[in-house]
Amino acid sequence: MSIQRKRVSPVKIVLSESQMPRQWYNLAADFRTPLLPPLGPDGKPVTPEMMSAIFPMNLIEQEMTSDRWVDIPDEILQILYRWRPSPLHRALALEELLDTPARIYYKNESVSPAGSHKLNTAIAQAYYNKIAGTKNITTETGAGQWGSALSYACTAMGLTCKVYMVKVSFEQKPFRKMLMQTWGGTCIASPSNLTNAGRAVLEKDPNCPGSLAIAISEAVEEAVADKTGKTKYALGSVLNHVMLHQTIIGQETKKQLELAGEKQADVVIACAGGGSNLAGLTFPFCKDKIEGDNIEIIAVEPESCPTLTRGPFAYDIGDMSGMTPLLPMYTLGHEFIPDPIHAGGLRYHGMAPLVSKAVADKLIEPRSIGQEECFDAAIKFARSEGIVPAPESSHALAMAMREAVKAKEEGKEKVIVFGLSGHGLLDLVGYDKYLSGNIKDHEPSPEQLARSLDCIKNFPKP
Repeated sequence: MSIQRKRVSPVKIVLSESQMPRQWYNLAADFRTPLLPPLGPDGKPVTPEMMSAIFPMNLIEQEMTSDRWVDIPDEILQILYRWRPSPLHRALALEELLDTPARIYYKNESVSPAGSHKLNTAIAQAYYNKIAGTKNITTETGAGQWGSALSYACTAMGLTCKVYMVKVSFEQKPFRKMLMQTWGGTCIASPSNLTNAGRAVLEKDPNCPGSLAIAISEAVEEAVADKTGKTKYALGSVLNHVMLHQTIIGQETKKQLELAGEKQADVVIACAGGGSNLAGLTFPFCKDKIEGDNIEIIAVEPESCPTLTRGPFAYDIGDMSGMTPLLPMYTLGHEFIPDPIHAGGLRYHGMAPLVSKAVADKLIEPRSIGQEECFDAAIKFARSEGIVPAPESSHALAMAMREAVKAKEEGKEKVIVFGLSGHGLLDLVGYDKYLSGNIKDHEPSPEQLARSLDCIKNFPKP
């Protein structure tokens, strides 16, 4: 028998601009034990001066802050108002499809100009670079969401932007490159012949599909090579200040759940690549969990890149060539090159130190899932709710559907919240391959993972 449900109003819970958070939340301030520091090549903690070659000092201060709350400058708020606060949707049609007693909500970050959550930190990083005197920004991108977001943000702030895009995604997602170019960005397939790092990889493997670690090496190398200091590097995930800027997502979500009449969320789910979307939605809920609330928080990653579920917690570098500090994180080894799945934004060997700490402290539970199940969930979502999700977001969606079915089996009403981190309107090549039967699951063998960890065996231990 189908579950009888009353139609709720509103289906979309929308905040006014006056209700948008005025501060970012720093989870590091609430950990019971301190976060381990990033280390330099000598094994000693990195100093602000050591990071100044690639980041402006105002962002380095945010990276290292222990403050619980950080004010959002009015200049940033004025641009965020163009699409924020983003809506929280009640997924009634999906609930009916699954015949579940669970109430499913999704935070819709696809409404930004760039189509994803990435713009939240892109605007902030471009702003802080501008007031520090930066003229040019280099970066990497996986699926292209971050590269397109930063291209837009740089244009808004009057900066130039060069993006090294992982080659497999560069070839799979040509419209992302066009979007970057439309907003004034320059997009280069990585590995490239423009940098020493890229040339070294191509010499070993001319057909290398690329990885985020390689693309980071290229972008960082170009920034460091500019001795005038006018070129800086920007990262779309992993680092503390990036996690900080994204917490506006979860803060809005908590207010919207209150307006929907929900006392609290039972399950909060987000996809996990480098950690920015996951941190943005879940860190404000982690604060509640630390304070005693009974909330299950789930990080969902691809089976083909199982950083949290199969990688060790260790010190590793964020790039391929060793130009970045050693970070304490779950990792598959910086030389790990994942299979060319279509969720390009989740193909990263490591996880943000803040997210890694939250997982180690049992605040967040990691799980992995195959891309066939994810695309199947995405098709069901598109045909019920009408939105075509990004392949990355489909991981959170697939897990939310699992949890909704579980609630039905248990006969429990639950409030399930997941992050729709972006739309998939520029990822239709992947959907075409899935619908044509050409998408298959990939999972690295134990031997492959063991080999990829050889590169960190001489690094300091956490």
